[in-house]
Amino acid sequence: MFDIKRMNRNPIFQVDGYKICHIDQYPKGMQYVHETWTPRISRVEDVNHVVVFGLQGALGELVGNFDEYFFKQPIDEVIADYERVIKEVYGRTNPEFVKNHDNSHIRKLHSLGYLPIKVKALPEGTLVPIKVPAYTIENTLPEFYWLPGYLENLLSAYVWGAMTVATTANTFKRILLKYAAISSDESKVFMQAGDFSSRGMTSPESAYRLSAGHLVSFGVSATIATKLYLEAYYNAKEDAMSYTPSTEHSVMCSYGANEVEAFTHLITNVHPSGNLSIVSDSYDFWGVVENILPALKEKILERDGKVVIRPDSGDPVKIVCGDDEASNEFAKKGLVQSLYEIFGGIKNEKGYIELDPHIGVIYGDSITTKRAKDICEGLIKKGFASTNCVLGVGSYSYQYVTRDTYGFALKATAAVIDGKFVPIFKDPKTDNGRFKKSQKGLVAVIWSEDKNDYELVDNLNPETIKAYEGKNYLNDVFVDGKFVRLRDLEEIRQLLTKETYRVYGV
Repeated sequence: MFDIKRMNRNPIFQVDGYKICHIDQYPKGMQYVHETWTPRISRVEDVNHVVVFGLQGALGELVGNFDEYFFKQPIDEVIADYERVIKEVYGRTNPEFVKNHDNSHIRKLHSLGYLPIKVKALPEGTLVPIKVPAYTIENTLPEFYWLPGYLENLLSAYVWGAMTVATTANTFKRILLKYAAISSDESKVFMQAGDFSSRGMTSPESAYRLSAGHLVSFGVSATIATKLYLEAYYNAKEDAMSYTPSTEHSVMCSYGANEVEAFTHLITNVHPSGNLSIVSDSYDFWGVVENILPALKEKILERDGKVVIRPDSGDPVKIVCGDDEASNEFAKKGLVQSLYEIFGGIKNEKGYIELDPHIGVIYGDSITTKRAKDICEGLIKKGFASTNCVLGVGSYSYQYVTRDTYGFALKATAAVIDGKFVPIFKDPKTDNGRFKKSQKGLVAVIWSEDKNDYELVDNLNPETIKAYEGKNYLNDVFVDGKFVRLRDLEEIRQLLTKETYRVYGV
């Protein structure tokens, strides 16, 4: 029978199965574990830096879940659940483990009442080079040496997607800035790409975390829950994100084939002012452009606001910029040129045409970085500003990735055993790509004047790392259950803007 109470949200259970066993497997006398989170490889052409983002939100969610579903729960219930899960999961394969496994470490953590860990990190908004760690985690009390590794799954699941999407969004931003610098006003780029990915994500939670990564570079998202996430964990202001009222096919098709009635009702009665996006390809997109929009020209130009036309099928580049092989004259010209010929526009100071401010274009289906580039180039080639078309970036670009897109991993690099510091590293001979070799010992991230970039220094110990005090960009952000350094969204945006110009020149 369906029983929602059986879904235990205790973070103690939100781990890979082998994490539970590791406390029994470490050497005796283990007191300390230090781990680093690093993008180890880039599988994306021309991207060799990733955006540091999402850790602050991850730690905020982590603390909240531990407080609500672990520390505040009666210890007897926590242990009863823990023992039952251990028995039922491991009982068939290793009953001896079930018999001998001690739960005292869970009891001790519950009694402590907070997470005894320290997290050091680069500032969120930094563009960190591949193979340079973005953050580290270590335990602050000897008996909880097992905790940094135990938290790997949660932190990895929270952070890798946010950093990957933030990096992809930054790539979109660089493309749009490049072409806006040629043909338009670069300040328009902040609102030129919206996040349309929510329904394609694996969960509502992943939707708002990844949308937040988009909003480090842009100001538009359809994922409403992201606003609350950013307010809670990044001190986002009320204007941190925007979205325009929009129709969908169920709305347009409910009018049947009478699209004139639909458009007229929407722009005069439902939304008589303000911006409105109308999906326009439910039946015959070029018929809308050829017949309906000219018929409504005066109404649209008299409105106080912009009517944004949204095609939603076909080849985005050809629809926006034109298809020389099309038989329809409007399809041959493309949407932007067709709208210019219907509604007019102006030539800006850079010599490129901008549509009349009462009419606009958005394309939000299957937009990739390549298509974004091709659309911008196609518009400029025809004499139009690249900012005439707004783009909606969906789950194809933001979900069609994995943790391995940038090889993210949280790996142990140092330990203390019976009071002795021990460097830890792995270097598999069978790793042909040479990206699984881990760092060794304690680490620092310093600035290299020669490289004009951040640089890793590893194989350090508690004494040698002291030489990097004041130079190490990995600084305390979270200690013993509390934040010691918080960054708000605007601060992160400003840093990423500077970093983008530093690394890429735009």
